[in-house]
Amino acid sequence: MKLVVSDPKTGKTIQVDVPEDKRTLIVGKKLGDELSGDDFGLAGYTLKLTGGSDDSGFPMKASISGSRKLRSLVSGGVGFKPKRKGIRKKKMFRGDTYSLEITQINSLVTNPGPQSLLEIAPKGEKAEAEKK
Repeated sequence: MKLVVSDPKTGKTIQVDVPEDKRTLIVGKKLGDELSGDDFGLAGYTLKLTGGSDDSGFPMKASISGSRKLRSLVSGGVGFKPKRKGIRKKKMFRGDTYSLEITQINSLVTNPGPQSLLEIAPKGEKAEAEKK
């Protein structure tokens, strides 16, 4: 399970792997709930849950209650971008409640911590050099 943390002020995004023992902290939460970043290595951060996708790649949708899968007729928005005006299509979505089937969790920073996101989880060559 991956936690994708986006900071709207800086425009930066990082990915954090969620350990097996911490997954129960997310299960049962709904879209829009707030979560403490302390449990995931983001000291001082407060995160707002904004979406995600399940193990089959289906996106979460706020208008579907529970953690179930559902085919819904949509004309645009999350999961469907029509090529022409007026096109509607049935698409599969996951509900608004997080479960163990969710593999990607999207979140926004509402209260930043003392360190920046890039200091907590460096990318690229710096991260590889630190691992060695």
